[in-house]
Amino acid sequence: MILTYKKNIIFSFLKNIFNFSIFFFSLILILNILQEIIFFKNLDVGFFIPFYLTLLNASSVLFDVFPFIFLIGAMNFFIEILDKNELIIYKSFGLSNLKIIGVVLSTSFFLGVFLVLIFYNISSNLKFLYLDIKNNHTKDDKYLAVITANGLWIKDYVSEKINYINAKNIYNENLKEVIISQFDNDHNFLRLISSENINIKNKNWVIKNANITEDNITIKKQEPMIFRTNFDVEIISTLFSNLSALDLIKLNKLKKDYTSLGYSTVKINSHLLNLYMYPIYLSIMVCIASILMLNIGHNKPRIFYLIIGILVSVIVFYANYLFNVLVENQKISLMFSVWFVQFILLLFCSVGLVRINEK
Repeated sequence: MILTYKKNIIFSFLKNIFNFSIFFFSLILILNILQEIIFFKNLDVGFFIPFYLTLLNASSVLFDVFPFIFLIGAMNFFIEILDKNELIIYKSFGLSNLKIIGVVLSTSFFLGVFLVLIFYNISSNLKFLYLDIKNNHTKDDKYLAVITANGLWIKDYVSEKINYINAKNIYNENLKEVIISQFDNDHNFLRLISSENINIKNKNWVIKNANITEDNITIKKQEPMIFRTNFDVEIISTLFSNLSALDLIKLNKLKKDYTSLGYSTVKINSHLLNLYMYPIYLSIMVCIASILMLNIGHNKPRIFYLIIGILVSVIVFYANYLFNVLVENQKISLMFSVWFVQFILLLFCSVGLVRINEK
């Protein structure tokens, strides 16, 4: 009999998560399609492209708001069982408050594992396709930059010349072991520039001890050479920031490429750690919802609980955002940023669970 009631709790909880997921997915579609229509208003595209891009991007946005969905869904789950007096029935069959919470927490954790391993990988690939299609409609291919196992590669178009730039690694504001192949508009070879070090603080790169090969003759410039581009260290550092468009395999590959390039992996490590912590994060949000609902009573209007849920979500979101910014600026360590917020939430949950156990 207890097993039957546990199944009923799991089914009811999952039903709430599913219903709120559908609601927020629909809301995301409505808001995003308006945004895409505005974005493409000056471009010669039909309605299909904005709608198609909205569908591609919606699942990635949904993944980001799942913690909020789990919080609100769990609150509504407890409202339902309290309104129907099911909590008294569960207790009469030996299911205490803690056991009920344990059932929804374990369900949340395993659902979180599924979301990371399956849903995230699907949504990230859809996001990648979304960005690829959108970029093709908004700019040409004159300016490209990628990181591979062979270093940093840049295609740049300046003053009717095409520059192909390859750097072995990047350190602070400098590119190391750089080769620049320069062509004209018809892709006729003009010259080859190589250097051990190029300062890229601004778009006028400073090349020291440049070796210039032109017409099969190589000369070495002793004085610094100014090389104009469309890239600087700030632009390059933001080119690869949309990590949500990469699945777990691509993230780990990019991390290896960053390491071989000497590029900072702080953002990737932070993103990966947040993904690994995601099931725990969802469980904590459900735990917070459980504590709130079993401690503050259920005789208030539902809008009151919705406001409470929004406030909690906003506080947790901005706390995580603040610590992520501090990590990226290397003000605090990565592990401290992730575990400090989680530790505070776990501490709140522990105190709340003790109080519930006493009831």
